[in-house]
Amino acid sequence: GAKKVTNKATLWYVPLSLKNVNKVLEVPPIQYARKEQEDEGKKRYEEQKLDRLETKQRNGDLIFPVINPEPHTVGYSQSSLIHLVGPSDCTLLGFVHGGVTMKLMDEVAGIVAARPCKTNIVTASVDAINFHEKIKKGSVITISGRMTFTSNKSMEIEVFVDADPFVDEPRERYRAVSAFFTYVSLSKEGKPLPVPQLLTETEDEKRRFEEGK
Repeated sequence: GAKKVTNKATLWYVPLSLKNVNKVLEVPPIQYARKEQEDEGKKRYEEQKLDRLETKQRNGDLIFPVINPEPHTVGYSQSSLIHLVGPSDCTLLGFVHGGVTMKLMDEVAGIVAARPCKTNIVTASVDAINFHEKIKKGSVITISGRMTFTSNKSMEIEVFVDADPFVDEPRERYRAVSAFFTYVSLSKEGKPLPVPQLLTETEDEKRRFEEGK
């Protein structure tokens, strides 16, 4: 019957106008219990702004299928999932719930992690899921993942979400969400196992591997 902390995260939200969903509203100020609490919050805010800026610079990256990839390469582990956004996926205003997108991203990242390990893999952490643009009801989204780094007992997986809003408007595909997931491999007893080491082939793969360190 004992309780213990299993998950911890910081989420950032932006208030939008009900009449114009493209208009960002001001956030009412809050009263802080102490000055240090406000300073700590400002520090986290600036860090996430910088992280979002760095992530946007990677948004031109694409994940292409690889024919007959070698085992333990980036191409061997990468996976994609295509999903039609329906009413049950969306808010009352017709845009996808963040939680729906995160679940799909976690599924794809899990497949990427499981392919080389063939064991029980679990999500260890998620590094800043960045929602760059809204996704409307009726869009077709493609969730793509690839392994970017491995340590002795963990795997870093980059996941992109691209949206095709072809039902309501003739807009080209755009990058809507991106994130990094970290997975670990566990034995039947729940003990961490060594993971197969990622083999990098191209200069971009080697660069991403070094960034993962």
